[in-house]
Amino acid sequence: MKIGFIGLGNVGGKLSGSLLRNGVDLSVYDLDEGLVNAKVAAGAKTGGSPAEMMRNCDAVITCLPSPAASAAVVDEMLSEVTAGKIWLEMSTTDAGEIKRLAALVQAAGGQAVDCPVSGGCHRADTGNISIYAGCDRETFDRVLPILTHMGRRILHVGDLGNASVLKVMTNYLATANLLTVCEALTVMKAQGMDLGMTYEAIAMSSGTSFVHETESQLILSGSRDVNFTMDLIQKDIGLFQKLADDAGVPLEISPLMIEMMSDGQARYGTRAQSDRMIERLEEATGLEILAEGFPMELVDDEPEERGYEVRPKRLM
Repeated sequence: MKIGFIGLGNVGGKLSGSLLRNGVDLSVYDLDEGLVNAKVAAGAKTGGSPAEMMRNCDAVITCLPSPAASAAVVDEMLSEVTAGKIWLEMSTTDAGEIKRLAALVQAAGGQAVDCPVSGGCHRADTGNISIYAGCDRETFDRVLPILTHMGRRILHVGDLGNASVLKVMTNYLATANLLTVCEALTVMKAQGMDLGMTYEAIAMSSGTSFVHETESQLILSGSRDVNFTMDLIQKDIGLFQKLADDAGVPLEISPLMIEMMSDGQARYGTRAQSDRMIERLEEATGLEILAEGFPMELVDDEPEERGYEVRPKRLM
């Protein structure tokens, strides 16, 4: 299959790199010509425009920062959608919006897949990230070989839109983990605990999490750069709050998280790195939440493997 990839930012650049590394016939497009040129130098073809990519490719992947950006790209591609063409949306977006856009693609004769990723930029860089895919089974079987070049674990989640619902849930949980880790590390510092030891104590306990085992390292090293910005956090937890509101579920923690992230943005900038939320507590206490021996950037040390479909236990 000839694949097009639109959106070469922090995540998209790494996912498209996995496709290239695995010999996929790839065309790329981004508003930043420098990002396009870097992929072309690595073996990709220049896509030209979203419409050209849909015309010339069997499937086109989008990985973009907002629902509005995805809508604009799909609008450009629609005139070139014909029977057999596939649009894969790997952005974190609103489930209702992807259903609307998918309906336009399907009306033109194509198919759509809702397939966001989870697991961090360092795992996107090695093809070891996780991918949810919402679509009919026939389309899933067609795109699974593509997805297994980009991700380790691929979960078919049923209908279009389901993947986006699940993805904003996971980002909500990750944000809650980040904020509680910031508070835990600060309280331990205030209690005189060694933070290197504290890191290990959490990691081996019932209180550990993926966020702790990754982002706590960047907090403690002073890097505070996880390649994920506060505006993206706000988008995702806002989408989760919308899901709750639409279903009439009264949340208590979610509104507080949105308020805390808004304060972080006011202090450090709308697009500040999300791990800088620790600095709110450093400022409030006068403490430095730092420890020696932690990395300035995350590196996935798992060997790259071809991905595989994960089946829910009830289906195994």
